[in-house]
Amino acid sequence: MKKTAFSLAAMAMLAAAAGAAQAQSNVTVYGLLDVGVDNTSNASASKGSVSHVSSGGMNTSRWGIRGNEDLGGGLKAVFNLEGGILMDTGASDGALFKRQAYVGLEGSYGRLVLGRSFTTVYDFVLPFDPMGYAPYYSWATSANASGPSKYGMTTAFDNLVKYSGTAGDFKFGASYGFGEQATGAQDSAKFSSGVTYTAGPVSLLATYERVNGNSIVGGARDKTTSYHLGAMYNEGPWKVQAVARDYKLDPAAAGKPDVRGTLYWGGVSYLTTPQVTLTGVIYYQDVKNVAANTDADPIMYVARVRYALSKRTDLYVAGAYAKAKHNQLVSLSRDDAGFDNTQRGVIAGIQHRF
Repeated sequence: MKKTAFSLAAMAMLAAAAGAAQAQSNVTVYGLLDVGVDNTSNASASKGSVSHVSSGGMNTSRWGIRGNEDLGGGLKAVFNLEGGILMDTGASDGALFKRQAYVGLEGSYGRLVLGRSFTTVYDFVLPFDPMGYAPYYSWATSANASGPSKYGMTTAFDNLVKYSGTAGDFKFGASYGFGEQATGAQDSAKFSSGVTYTAGPVSLLATYERVNGNSIVGGARDKTTSYHLGAMYNEGPWKVQAVARDYKLDPAAAGKPDVRGTLYWGGVSYLTTPQVTLTGVIYYQDVKNVAANTDADPIMYVARVRYALSKRTDLYVAGAYAKAKHNQLVSLSRDDAGFDNTQRGVIAGIQHRF
């Protein structure tokens, strides 16, 4: 109860501060509210279907305050505070500003921020996912949730320093998360980088991420690495995207095998009218270096119709089907487990942005 009261008080104070600051700098209170009704098969140990009101069908619901101050000479101070919202209950989705909390500078040299924010890989891969990291249904960030590993990317870093810039047709960036461990600077340290090249309707993507664990006996440590290569064609009503991610976990303990997984996805979006967008995507994960007949190699097929009621309000309907090999478990959602080797789901919802 005390935490809830504190959160509400903090939100009220920040909103008031945002209003007072309008005269001195550009401050915006914004949000995205997304809620729908879904039905999912094999969603319990009894393999029954479950229906519920779900927060975040196309995008995670959130609210935030962002702004900038002109410092002169083309230099600006920038900041962002952003937290998640569970629209089905009204509760906070994690800590008050768990999504983003940073301050920094932006100018002709680029943008540099410190605090907590999404990683460079997250930022750069997002435009190449046809589903835009939709909680229902995208595997782009974490892939199948029901396996021994999600074989994914890290979405955000604490203790972060992040830079982004442009040069001609290139956009590039890097972020570093300090491990803040007394045992050494490399323990729990995280690094993320990316570059895109755009020429006309064609864009190309390359990213790299490394996340260190803490040292164990002998100075070794677990570490994960992931790479993305992608391409996008975007012209007129058509958008075509394709990406491959290679993920590897190197365990420090002797005798333990590497964990490997490669995720592929490809999709097409078509704007049939100014209001209606049709999207179809296939995600496929190639699980490697596991015992014989235990690789799930799951695949998911997704279709979505999005109807724009206005510039800020959309209706949508999405459906998906996933299947795994060798009787392994599979899940449509990156956040919820599945209880069989297949799963079907459908969601219909509304999204409003302010």
